[in-house]
Amino acid sequence: MNLAQWQSDTDMKAALTEQKIAVVGLSANPARPSHDVARVMQNLGYTIVPINPREEHVLGARSYPDLSTAVAETGPIALVNVFRESSAVPAIAEEAVTIGARFLWLQLGVISVDGIHVAEAGGLTCIVDRCLKIEYRRFYGFAG
Repeated sequence: MNLAQWQSDTDMKAALTEQKIAVVGLSANPARPSHDVARVMQNLGYTIVPINPREEHVLGARSYPDLSTAVAETGPIALVNVFRESSAVPAIAEEAVTIGARFLWLQLGVISVDGIHVAEAGGLTCIVDRCLKIEYRRFYGFAG
């Protein structure tokens, strides 16, 4: 599958202008990639909203069970970053559409054509199989 249509530099740069990032699947375990990426982005000034029903707090922020609860308590979220298995993406995409997100960013190895179609049908821009931290570093220099 050619993922190039969902790996546009223009789209990634636009997503990175959003200062509030919901990280679905964010772990409190510092050894997990989700924790490292979110920590770096937080250190760069981004507001991180953890989405993980198994965590209470991550990186000093309350963790929410789902996107809808997070938006109800923290306000609008435009960028949804996903660190979950690909099979979970369609439901996450549906919720991202429901909350009015603008971007669905699927981390490295997270690929779901069904989820992409749900998100795009709802008007979201998708970035697939790319890492927030790596792309930030590529565009703007060293990131954590």
